[in-house]
Amino acid sequence: MLTNRTFLTYVALMTLVVVASNFLVQYPLPGSIAGMQLGDLLTWGAFSYPIAFLVTDLTNRQFGPRTARKVVIAGFAVAILLSVLVATPRIAIASGSAFLLGQLLDISVFNKLRAQSWWRAPLVGSLFGSFLDTAIFFSFAFAAFFAVFGPNDPFALESAPILGVMTAEAPRWISWALGDLSVKIIVGLVMLLPYGALMSVIKPMPGQKASA
Repeated sequence: MLTNRTFLTYVALMTLVVVASNFLVQYPLPGSIAGMQLGDLLTWGAFSYPIAFLVTDLTNRQFGPRTARKVVIAGFAVAILLSVLVATPRIAIASGSAFLLGQLLDISVFNKLRAQSWWRAPLVGSLFGSFLDTAIFFSFAFAAFFAVFGPNDPFALESAPILGVMTAEAPRWISWALGDLSVKIIVGLVMLLPYGALMSVIKPMPGQKASA
């Protein structure tokens, strides 16, 4: 049975991840590697946000999709309120929209695959969720078309070589989105390690299917 303490723990973890990511996404990485300017590729938020999928998947595994959705919605509401204090309103809107839709997609995919190999549901769910999350967040946060959500960021809209190395150029936020998605995929793979390690501790409650 889900206790209030367990529920609040999951919500607190989700809130911490989202608020931290909303703050960190405003800061491009400094320096360069092999001539590539990291600031044209990534923000610090790319490394923290994928942890949200781990929290969602562990909740889903233990208590099922209904409870996982409650944790996502509760975490979404609290995170949006707190994010306004550490990020611009536009970032908060973009993050909230991307978070909610990406996490709900992850829950749906995870639940369909939960009876298969233990790694399939968390990996595929997080990949689908990451694609949707990245597309929504970076469009809402930085694309000139969505200026209705708040002032445009001139640095994000400046043209730069795609991924910092291609001859073709695009607004810098496009490379941020591609770099962010690449990191999310890598971190999604890495998150299989703690997920697998916690499987013996966080077991499905009665009525929930276990992974193979």
